Amino acid sequence: MPLTDTKAKQAKAEAKSYRLSDERGMYLEVSTSGSKYWRLKYRYSGKEKRLALGVYPEVSLKKARDLRDAARSLLKDGIDPSAHKRATKEAKSNQAANSFQIVASEWYAKEKPHWSESHTKRVLRILEKDLFPYLGKRPIIEITAPELLAVLRRIESRGALETTHKAKQLAGQVFRYGIATGRAERDPSGDLKGALAKQVTKHLASITDPKQVGKLLVAMDTYHGTPTVKTALALSPLLLCRPGELRHMEWTEINWDDKQWELSAEKMKMKQPHIIPLSKQALALLQNLQLLTGQGKYVFPNPRGASRPLSENGVRVAIRTMGYDNEAMTPHGFRAMGRTILDEVLGYRIEWIECQLAHAVKDANGRAYNRTTYLKQRRGMLQKWADYLDGLRAEAANGNVISGNFKKKSH
Repeated sequence: MPLTDTKAKQAKAEAKSYRLSDERGMYLEVSTSGSKYWRLKYRYSGKEKRLALGVYPEVSLKKARDLRDAARSLLKDGIDPSAHKRATKEAKSNQAANSFQIVASEWYAKEKPHWSESHTKRVLRILEKDLFPYLGKRPIIEITAPELLAVLRRIESRGALETTHKAKQLAGQVFRYGIATGRAERDPSGDLKGALAKQVTKHLASITDPKQVGKLLVAMDTYHGTPTVKTALALSPLLLCRPGELRHMEWTEINWDDKQWELSAEKMKMKQPHIIPLSKQALALLQNLQLLTGQGKYVFPNPRGASRPLSENGVRVAIRTMGYDNEAMTPHGFRAMGRTILDEVLGYRIEWIECQLAHAVKDANGRAYNRTTYLKQRRGMLQKWADYLDGLRAEAANGNVISGNFKKKSH
């Protein structure tokens, strides 16, 4: 006689566990604690076996019968329901282990040591905010191009075009890492070429007109800020380094004997060690600041704690205070200023300039520049550059900036 839901519900615990039979090999086992388990008794390859179908009442009588029928259907096809259940469970476990979030997290941990602090934060923000909520739990091998596009469209819809393209790039790197580790078969981001709105390239603001550079330098001289920020500001046009590299400058990196700043590969964007020759003007600024911060680690310590470097907003706020907004000048703009004027006005060889800016460029033989490439030439170039800036400053202060042809013959 078939089991009823009422009978299953009313079954009570007894001194020994017992069974309430249903049909076609299914029964409800009632334990001494009162827990109730659906079981299916069947034979496979001549052996009697049991298959767990769930716990009552979480699994209702109707649901248990559906699971029983599905198991018996497998038996008709020569498949052991217990083995099939284990295989299905293992497959789901593998899918969870090979989800987009798991693979992306592995890739992130692997690449993180090679990134700057700001880049690390940006990558993590895009992963956690824009990709994981929609793709995180999906098996990476199952994610299709349309599915990825739908996620990217969410970012695009809020007008963040740069972030959209960055998210696509990051997703592609995760998929390629998945391929390399045997958990993905292809990178669907490659199928999205032309599917996203084009981003408008926005160059960081910079002042490259000599007359305006002179006025900026005069404004910098009259800036009333802390000695730390004022020195960082004054060194920005002289060193032509990236703002983050300047903020993280350490006293141990200054080679006073050779008059140069020696940066390790870990601190550089291109992960190659770099040398920046120090002009007389740069040395004087550092020597003066050493009296104030020379006992600590950082040349430009954070006012809230010497164990941290100056905030990335230190020089930026100083520039804003002088009346230059983001559309006129940025801390990064000093690099563009130097590159443009050294090339177009002073006539220095572009490979000297690019090497000094620590850009990823190669020589005529395809060899990447190392930290000593053109060091002698770069030393002379940066001294001439510092002298040239002094001239622009003096002329601006006298109201008589001459922006004629100061080109130097290249060697």
